[in-house]
Amino acid sequence: MVSVGDWKEILSGIPEQEYFVKLLNFLNKECAKNKVIFPPKGQWFKAFELTSFNDTQVVILGQDPYHGKGQAQGLSFSVKENIPIPPSLRNIFKELQSDLGCTIPNNGNLTAWAENGVLLLNSVLTVEINSPGSHANRGWETFTDSVIEILSKNKNNLVFMLWGAYAQKKRDLIDAEKHLILT
Repeated sequence: MVSVGDWKEILSGIPEQEYFVKLLNFLNKECAKNKVIFPPKGQWFKAFELTSFNDTQVVILGQDPYHGKGQAQGLSFSVKENIPIPPSLRNIFKELQSDLGCTIPNNGNLTAWAENGVLLLNSVLTVEINSPGSHANRGWETFTDSVIEILSKNKNNLVFMLWGAYAQKKRDLIDAEKHLILT
């Protein structure tokens, strides 16, 4: 669970909730069966470790982690330096180049974004290897919906970037009077 920084207190009531207990039980059983889950267990909450609640200025919401070996690292759309840039992230970089003149990086590591106030969040935080959507409807959506609602309610002037049809379904969780929503 999120046990660092200001998120620890903000999300403190979640670990006892029934849906979250069931989610962790599911994940523990999958691990006990030697299922390969991405990102690795120590990175499930990496987005919260690198981007504090207070520092969050932008939320980029995706669907679920990359499901290929070595890709997912706990930040939506991000991959380690030595991993080829996935098509979805390559498209993001192309849009940034086209719209803002940004240079396309030679790797897909978005850690610097996270360390500078961009919460890189997927709706579902884990996935089984080579099985996209495999951990959907297990409780992650309830957790991340709560995070979105908490951010929307307790902060002002955030930018929510809802990338993809799945993420765009989260629009109703965000107060459009207080925040900018980009799709």
